[in-house]
Amino acid sequence: MKRWYIVTTYSGYENSVKTDLERRRESYNMQDLIYQVLVPEEIEEVVDKKGNKKQKVNKIFPGYVFVEMEVGKEMDEDVWFMVRNTPKVTGFLGSSGGGTKPVPVAKSEMDEILRKLGMVTEPKFDIEVGDKVEVLDGSFKDMILEVSAINLEKKTLTVLVDFLGRYTPMDIQIDQVKKI
Repeated sequence: MKRWYIVTTYSGYENSVKTDLERRRESYNMQDLIYQVLVPEEIEEVVDKKGNKKQKVNKIFPGYVFVEMEVGKEMDEDVWFMVRNTPKVTGFLGSSGGGTKPVPVAKSEMDEILRKLGMVTEPKFDIEVGDKVEVLDGSFKDMILEVSAINLEKKTLTVLVDFLGRYTPMDIQIDQVKKI
């Protein structure tokens, strides 16, 4: 299963570590275990003292490199060792040392980072206010409800649930429903 991990580095050496990890992946023949190495950056337009516009590249997470790796029940010791012993790498975020395995980045958090970088597109929703939706899981599974509001920022829908003859607004995650 592919998971993203955060590798800690000396600040300012993120791109060097990225290059080294990509080279070592090839030389250790680990292309099927290490998929991507990413240094999140954003381009900012700045004006210098003379009034000229220039583009400046800023690291979004200084001192960190994101690595997408294949993990089974246990992280492959060879991959773990190779990444951890890359020059200028200080360890994995979420690993307390002593041979403990690092904690992967939550999928929702990584998806948000990849969206900000433009590597993943925002999913499109064809649900509108007034539409009927079927709840796929949770307390209201298999219920048909009407959408009264949509919050794309939080990725939630407000639906009207009948409680004792009164309709009560309830928030539910967009991915928990399907349009009818």
